[in-house]
Amino acid sequence: MAGHSKWANIQHRKGRQDDKRGKIWTRVIREIMVAARLGGGDLATNPRLRLAVEKAKAANLAAETVKRNIDKATGNLEGVHYEEVRYEGYGIGGAAILVDCMTDNKVRTVAEVRHAFSKHGGNMGTEGSVVFQFKHCGQLIFAPGTSEDKVMEVALEAGADDVIAHEDGAIEVLTPYTELETVKNALEAAGLTPELAEVTMRADNTIELTGEDAQKMQKLLDVLEDLDDTQEVFHNAELSE
Repeated sequence: MAGHSKWANIQHRKGRQDDKRGKIWTRVIREIMVAARLGGGDLATNPRLRLAVEKAKAANLAAETVKRNIDKATGNLEGVHYEEVRYEGYGIGGAAILVDCMTDNKVRTVAEVRHAFSKHGGNMGTEGSVVFQFKHCGQLIFAPGTSEDKVMEVALEAGADDVIAHEDGAIEVLTPYTELETVKNALEAAGLTPELAEVTMRADNTIELTGEDAQKMQKLLDVLEDLDDTQEVFHNAELSE
């Protein structure tokens, strides 16, 4: 995987996720439950829930499973109460890492996250220690070969903040996190389907890691992602073989 290659990084990430399909289902179900609990079970009035249900469909999660977990979260069925919590830390070479979790036991979760950092060459930081290096935003990625001019015209008209053409041909659209769905719908209506569309924490700057450092960082990220309570891991490392 080449450094500074947005498309290679996205494909690498998707491939690793495909290898962990059962884990993806667990994460999507938790996201559905929290989104429904916070914003209600009506997709028409809950954009976070709509995005979660889209993720569920993309992961081939059964519609009845989606409905059952919305019902649990909104009190129609008995269910587990999950809380959102974020941990911050440093990886190899001082790379910044955010670990977003959903848990029914914060004492267990923080112990597992701290152990993962310490065992694999990282350091868990205090609240606020690295999050300032990231922007909460909507992100859409288009495959190399997509018309940059067309993406830019439609995206900016729909309310996007920026359109970035990467060296490898991938096109990245950044939006306010509240406007992701609006911009995505406008692009799709114009025949432009993104490879990736999500609300994310995007690093302002990246740190390139190569060789053994890149391998160690990937191992740390894998361990953090594999923790039962982890929903998302964000970082600012560019990993090159």
